[in-house]
Amino acid sequence: MKIHFYTLGCKVNQYETEAMTELFAKAGYVAVSDPADADVIVINSCTVTANSDQKTRQAVRRFKRGNPDACVVLAGCMPQAFPEDAKKLSEADIITGNTDHKQILELVEKHFENKTGTQLFAIGAHATGEIFEDLSIDKFGGRTRAFIKIQDGCDRYCSYCIIPTARGRSRSRSLESLGTELDKIKASGFKEVVLVGINFCCYGLDIDKTFTDAIELACGKGFERVRIGSLEFDNISDEAIARLAKLPNFCPQFHISLQSGSDATLKRMNRHYTSAEYAELCAKLRKNFRDATITTDLMVGFPLETEEDFEESMAFARKIGFEKIHVFPYAPRSGTKAATLPQVDGAEKNRRAQEALKLSTELRENFLKSQIGKAVNVLAETYNMETGRLSGYTKNYTPVSFEISSDAFTSIVSALSNKVLAVRITGVDLENDCCIGEMI
Repeated sequence: MKIHFYTLGCKVNQYETEAMTELFAKAGYVAVSDPADADVIVINSCTVTANSDQKTRQAVRRFKRGNPDACVVLAGCMPQAFPEDAKKLSEADIITGNTDHKQILELVEKHFENKTGTQLFAIGAHATGEIFEDLSIDKFGGRTRAFIKIQDGCDRYCSYCIIPTARGRSRSRSLESLGTELDKIKASGFKEVVLVGINFCCYGLDIDKTFTDAIELACGKGFERVRIGSLEFDNISDEAIARLAKLPNFCPQFHISLQSGSDATLKRMNRHYTSAEYAELCAKLRKNFRDATITTDLMVGFPLETEEDFEESMAFARKIGFEKIHVFPYAPRSGTKAATLPQVDGAEKNRRAQEALKLSTELRENFLKSQIGKAVNVLAETYNMETGRLSGYTKNYTPVSFEISSDAFTSIVSALSNKVLAVRITGVDLENDCCIGEMI
């Protein structure tokens, strides 16, 4: 049996897809890259925005249309948050959620035993006291860095967010389980590992640990680099910063979701900080970590956001000087408080999004240009046959493309890939959002 996985959304979803891939492989299934060749197609969905749901629906219909005989499985956040909407997708043979990824194999086998063609629906409810689902991976296919999930769920209930419904309450992986998986990933040859979670900084609150404990454990396993995924403001204390600053292989890249630089908007969003507190955290990170980069998410057009609120948010983003901003126009999510509030006009929302994108582009260009002349270490990841260039990322996640200083490209690419190489940054390629350089 051949199986194809299609993943939407965050790094946590990507980890869970890898875990499911290995689960099916142990049962004799062969993963294929072309869905037309597959007997089973699993769509691991995202529901963070209404656009994510649309992409999920389109994927289900596209895959079934392209391969009518395949068993199409809709899994993940979208059916977990909106089960009745998911049921309406008749093209999905199996619909399941986030509470038990291991049951997908059983459901697929049941589908092939089921001769009636009836849609199988199996979504378990998240419950108080739910424990962390201990999936496991031995590798991370097709990537230079491996993502490892250490936390799931969120207790914050921001007024715009459906994720607590999709993911349940915050829960943490044990350090023992994490250590075992880190050992397997290290043995597979990975130089870099990325620890990820739905609300990463809440790791350990349920097991009397902290996210810093998990990072220190990973850094002690001998990886050249240990990176972390997206952060919320929660629990990033002075003690945590001091402990992380002592770890030489910890990557000083911090993606800390802001959402708005207006305190009035932050309050309506039910965020748990003020703009002044956020700015203070950014200052501490830049003081304690050399070449730290701070990137963020910015939402515009939130319900009741005035022009003054928006301008305040733009001024704050410029003040912080983010290295990169992901801009999102607000989209209502049914089942959230914000969806019931007075909405900003669609045209005005789009105008604000375009202004925010212009600022994002300006800040990104300033950052990339500021790297010119620096000698950096780049983890080589991909090779472009047309240009003869390798590309990869620095410790602070600056993308760098550079020529291989040899004519025998094909003979040395395999030796250089997944190696940390010394590169001097000589310029900027704005079209491809990266720095360019030369090997030292």
